[in-house]
Amino acid sequence: MNGAQSLVQTLVNCGVEVCFANPGTSEMHFVAALDSIEGIRPVLCLFEGVVTGAADGYGRIAGKPAATLLHLGPGLANGLANLHNARRASTPIVNVVGDHATYHLQYDALLTSDIVGFARPVSSLIHESKRAQSVATDAARAVQAARAAPGGIATLILPADTAWNTAERAASPLPDIAPAPVSTQAVDDVAKLLSNGKKTAFILRGAALHGAGLEAAGRIQAKTGARLFCDTFAPMVEMGAGRVPVERIPYFAEQIVAFLTGIEQIILVGSKPPVSFFAYPGKPSWCAPESCQFSTLAHPHEDGAGALAAVADSLGAPASSSIRVPLQLPAMPTSGALNAENVAQIIAALTPDHAIYADESATSCFPLLANLGRARPHVHLPLTGGSIGQGLPLAVGAAMAAPDRKVICPHGDGGAAYTLQALWTMARESLDITTVIYANRSYAILNIELQRVGAVNVGPKALSMLDLHNPEMNWTKIAQGLGVEASRATTCEEFADQYASAMKQRGPRLIEVMI
Repeated sequence: MNGAQSLVQTLVNCGVEVCFANPGTSEMHFVAALDSIEGIRPVLCLFEGVVTGAADGYGRIAGKPAATLLHLGPGLANGLANLHNARRASTPIVNVVGDHATYHLQYDALLTSDIVGFARPVSSLIHESKRAQSVATDAARAVQAARAAPGGIATLILPADTAWNTAERAASPLPDIAPAPVSTQAVDDVAKLLSNGKKTAFILRGAALHGAGLEAAGRIQAKTGARLFCDTFAPMVEMGAGRVPVERIPYFAEQIVAFLTGIEQIILVGSKPPVSFFAYPGKPSWCAPESCQFSTLAHPHEDGAGALAAVADSLGAPASSSIRVPLQLPAMPTSGALNAENVAQIIAALTPDHAIYADESATSCFPLLANLGRARPHVHLPLTGGSIGQGLPLAVGAAMAAPDRKVICPHGDGGAAYTLQALWTMARESLDITTVIYANRSYAILNIELQRVGAVNVGPKALSMLDLHNPEMNWTKIAQGLGVEASRATTCEEFADQYASAMKQRGPRLIEVMI
């Protein structure tokens, strides 16, 4: 057994089942080990930003890490934007980054770089293996670090000689570092706050937004009338009919201020106080009312779901929430040109139960979320770190984690161009993903931001930086060229027919909607 084989077997022992990869020379022994060691499904991606974004989508849905395989420092650097998003989402990921052989580094060969420096901003653990005999234990530690609550990115640097030299054996998994229990004092303090008559809101994140955590929050809401909020880009939210309703904090600063007006106390569960996404001249960065008091029930590494249940029990809340989202599908538009609103209505009306939305619809997300709020139950995965080019890879990972569920990827055309290579992986792996490209031929959000930041003397040169005409991308041809069935819709009738067809079939599909 060589070091690479001991690494792959250790990953299998630790429950890692998928490796998203874009390997090079330094990683060839790892690649070969995938044939000699059973248990990991390798998924080739044509760009490292797809590798890391797919690992993010997989981790959010599966609740456990995928591995990535990246080629030296430049390969890791190519994946950093979506690792930033994954870090913000607290997604568990194990990066395996190849490096030159230990004795070769002294010669400063062309691809030599500061891998640790690249990895530091996005990693909760960085480790450089020094010997083939230690690679297995290094891998077990990396998986443990990735799984440690609330989830993190562990980066293991694998010099080529530690991969090809002889190792002894694979390692066994290390114990999970579970969420820490919340103190009884925190539970008691929050229960008292909920009895003081002040207007109260919770800001929920992580496990508090799905499953038992969301149910516990609903029990508190039913007992006390406290409002339930989540961040604009909370990593994963269960939404739709039958679910406990959660209000999403708006995007723009002045909207957040208005949204929070009258709130006297905010209780944080795995979250932070709401701030503006960017700074703007004359607009606030801190968006809560000055008199609003903050209290923390659970920090991100603590058991927020358990803490909510304990508060609900201490209040004598009902066993389940009586407040549920009713099913109210939007009316299907029957004719006319497409816009963000009627596209959202068609998606909400036709998407089946328990779909997963990997959403990077940008400026089109506002009508989409409004229409999905009372649609069939689903899971929503947004652009959590704000770095665009995440949606298509996120959909790849989500589909790998949940092959029996329909994955919908509503995506702006500008952001989709960052990682369009993900379409090839969708085709290669026959993933059940329907991508809807909002083709407005613009970085539309930047046209809004240009006005909001108070830029002056805006002329044709500036506006050309935000425009995607000349030439126009043809997403139907792009998708077909990468192996994905694709079509274009210019009217409500065309989109409804094409989307209904996509919902009835399995496999990758792209619809370019001209808005």
